[in-house]
Amino acid sequence: MCRWLAYSGTPLLLDTILYRPAHSLIDQSLHSRMGVETTNGDGFGVGWYSQEDIETPALLKDIGPAWNNRNLREIADHVRSPLFFAHIRASTGTAVQQTNCHPFRHGRWMWMHNGAIADFHLLRRDLSLLVDPGLFSDIEGTTDSEMMFYLAITFGLDEDPPGAVARMVGVVERSGRDHGVEFPVQMTVAVSDGERLWAFRYSSQGESRSLFYSTRVDTLRELHPDMGFLREVSDETRLIVSEPLGDLPGAWNEVPESTYGVVGAGADALHRFVPEPA
Repeated sequence: MCRWLAYSGTPLLLDTILYRPAHSLIDQSLHSRMGVETTNGDGFGVGWYSQEDIETPALLKDIGPAWNNRNLREIADHVRSPLFFAHIRASTGTAVQQTNCHPFRHGRWMWMHNGAIADFHLLRRDLSLLVDPGLFSDIEGTTDSEMMFYLAITFGLDEDPPGAVARMVGVVERSGRDHGVEFPVQMTVAVSDGERLWAFRYSSQGESRSLFYSTRVDTLRELHPDMGFLREVSDETRLIVSEPLGDLPGAWNEVPESTYGVVGAGADALHRFVPEPA
């Protein structure tokens, strides 16, 4: 399937997170340890909010692999952001094209996904008819991931992100079961409005793809006082990743099954995720 990371905290050059860690996302594009596929080369995308304007995140997407993309390497050395997404794709059946690369954007919102809607080709028409007609023309690609995003917007992402995602999963599961699909949803999802970041880990089968969050920075400073990087970032800095970026002891924690987390100003929190019946 795919691998992704979401960063929130002290503004950093993208290079700091994308390339420098021992098991960076760029390394994972060739050598994933915990994904369904070892290689994730069916395109990539990076989305970031600038420090001056969070109303419209910037996107860079390409259908080639991340490991040898010169444009990605170039911007990573020059773009600094307090909140960014990065995604490497392994297609689950939809076309390898730029409009199918994550992250997806609508207004100030960004969304990326690892997983799949099982037998999406059977559910696609029904799910399409549930998208707000005023939003439908904004769908550019053909992926289940983008459909999930626009369903979440339809169901109130602006007002209640966890509730909107819960309602989206509820209608996908209903539609799937109407078509004889036993386990319709497999997902780890990140979504942000530029101020806060939500991450979800859920699957209908209860066997979700891997997802981890970083340990609090103040705790890591105590564990690793020799790590200069930890002195340069704020206590609010967090990373959420499909798989750990390295082997630093105590740095990574698995997101529990059927859970979502919220990252933002103040205390972060983990909550139980339960789909809302359609």
